[in-house]
Amino acid sequence: MEEILRFQGVSLTYQAENGEVEALKDIDIAVGEGELVSVIGPSGCGKSTLLSLISGLEKPTSGKIYVQEEEVRGVSGKTGYMLQKDNLLNWRTIRGNVLLGLEIRGKVCKETTAYVDNLLKAYGLWEFASKRPSQLSGGMRQRAALIRTLASKPELLLLDEAFSALDYQTRLVVADDVCTILRSEKKTAMIVTHDISEAISMADRIIILSQRPGHVKRDIALKFTASNRRDDPAFRDYFNMIWKELDLHV
Repeated sequence: MEEILRFQGVSLTYQAENGEVEALKDIDIAVGEGELVSVIGPSGCGKSTLLSLISGLEKPTSGKIYVQEEEVRGVSGKTGYMLQKDNLLNWRTIRGNVLLGLEIRGKVCKETTAYVDNLLKAYGLWEFASKRPSQLSGGMRQRAALIRTLASKPELLLLDEAFSALDYQTRLVVADDVCTILRSEKKTAMIVTHDISEAISMADRIIILSQRPGHVKRDIALKFTASNRRDDPAFRDYFNMIWKELDLHV
């Protein structure tokens, strides 16, 4: 399996009003091609900071980060970022929104538009391509946001609490939809969430971070026998295991 992402001894310290704050300490993580990895941990432990470092929006104080064996030195087209809010522009159609990133990069052409149209067709949004975001449900808007992220064909997707703005029932459906799309497109993803059930239902592995300064407390590979993970007896076992790890606060 090709390695897509690697953290080597990464630490981050930043200056706050009351002095220096050590956010992350000695992070070592490796993610292989096609893996979906969830990151979970206490509030303020540095989960979202990990994604900012991967995307090049922040620089580590020490250590190195590699995406496809190339050191991250700034923002690049190798990563795609999906945030809590879909940030769709209501004055553009769904298709127009999905094409926006390609337009900004000057990469709209016959090949890229065909790829986008195929994604819209494959994942149930083609009949809504000419609609405005306000005409779609929250779940469909998030699906459109994911397709917009996929449009530029990033090597690594970063999902930062991407479903937290949705109601519980919609969140379950959308998380399953997104997981299906990521696996169908054979994408590699880091998924930050505070929801243990969501992390277990979507990921191949779960990385648990400690309280600040965040370090890797545990890296759990998930194995299921049932096609529906939530129906598998192992689901509850994993939930209890992760809950205890989070509850220890060490």
